Amino acid sequence: MAKIIKEKTPIPEQDPKIRRQNFNEVALGYSEEDALREASRCLGCKDSPCLAGCPVEIDIPAFISLIKERDYLGAVRKIKEKNALPAICGRVCPQETQCEQYCTLGKRFEPVAIGRLERFVADYEMVNTKDLQPITCSSPNGKSIAVVGSGPAGLTAAADLAKLDYKVTIFEALHKTGGVLVYGIPEFRLPKAIVEQEVEFVKRLGVELKLSVVIGRTLTIDDLFSEGYDAIFVGVGAGLPHFMDIPGENLNGVYSANEYLTRVNLMKAYLFPEYDTPIKKGKRVAVVGGGNVAMDAARTALRLGADQVFIIYRRSQVEMPARREEVHHAEEEGIEFKTLTNPTRIIGDKQGWVKEIECIRMELGEPDDSGRRRPIPIEGSLFKIEVDIVVMAIGNGANPLLTSATPDMAINKWGYIITDDEGRTTKKGVYAGGDIVTGSATVISAMGAGKRAVRAIHKDLTE
Repeated sequence: MAKIIKEKTPIPEQDPKIRRQNFNEVALGYSEEDALREASRCLGCKDSPCLAGCPVEIDIPAFISLIKERDYLGAVRKIKEKNALPAICGRVCPQETQCEQYCTLGKRFEPVAIGRLERFVADYEMVNTKDLQPITCSSPNGKSIAVVGSGPAGLTAAADLAKLDYKVTIFEALHKTGGVLVYGIPEFRLPKAIVEQEVEFVKRLGVELKLSVVIGRTLTIDDLFSEGYDAIFVGVGAGLPHFMDIPGENLNGVYSANEYLTRVNLMKAYLFPEYDTPIKKGKRVAVVGGGNVAMDAARTALRLGADQVFIIYRRSQVEMPARREEVHHAEEEGIEFKTLTNPTRIIGDKQGWVKEIECIRMELGEPDDSGRRRPIPIEGSLFKIEVDIVVMAIGNGANPLLTSATPDMAINKWGYIITDDEGRTTKKGVYAGGDIVTGSATVISAMGAGKRAVRAIHKDLTE
């Protein structure tokens, strides 16, 4: 019996001192040798517990087995039976709390690096195949579906519907396809060329894309039905930024993380003046929040030339919702963490620009509804930090544009679309999934919601 390798195969990364000065990808990916070593750690369990943790139902043992056989194209094709976006998922999905959490090997040692192996075979395919011919599906079934939004939920739904022989059209409000994948996640975590190649696969399935069409403004849901669509899937995400409602949030130099990252990622502000999108490049930047978006904004500010970047978070680092990997990378790059700290106001100069952020120190009390200990202000602990940029990364809500134009589709008190467990809304023929239903969540959970909705659409249209 082969000796079990206890630790994951490390993934090569850019040196922190170098990468903090560029927007190139941080994790460099496995070599073939790395991938074979890591695949050899898989025990090939008969009960395959890892499957229970995959929202898109990839046959994980099967694709890893193909890697062991050096059939890398076979491995990626096995993944693509269930997941149209493996190069994206291999980079940004939190495998540590999903498939890898259930890995049998992980009960005693480190789990198999499933996400890194997924990325390896997806990247291998991109480099080693030149076949960009349309993928032949069987004969069209005569029904057409509109997909609203081209983020992870919309792309997944569109791909799965196309495989079922529906004529699918994606309507995207922005001028680029990908949703949060292109406007929200920085280049150093997810290169936009990767997103473009994954979208190309969806297009090869026969999916049509219509960009710069705002459903709720350019067209309504009812307009789409009038054009002859048999069903509509809504996957528009949750793009309405939240603020703290504290004094000074209207000062120049205060951004929502949504705007800040959109300017840099989608509109290429980091390449100014080659791209003429303006953004203020602060020297001392405060990012408020503790999730992945906060880490993205902080690390982006550093790469734009900031001397100091602070993460201000009201709980301790243990409670941070960001992936451990993202926190670790931020620490390596020199981001300063001000935990158990909460802003109380933002102070400006005479010209209306940010000059300081005032904060109060916190202590943790009893757990709240989220299960995390509630932060409580410490009286008399106010202090100020000199900053010239503040980025609010405390979450997003539901943009009301589409739902306000669809009054006969029920929403909850927070503005999210109400669906049943399979994605059906209260409006006949309309289905929804992803952040517009659940609130901000992960890329892979949105993809899972897209798959569930496709099953419901297919069931309803065929029965």
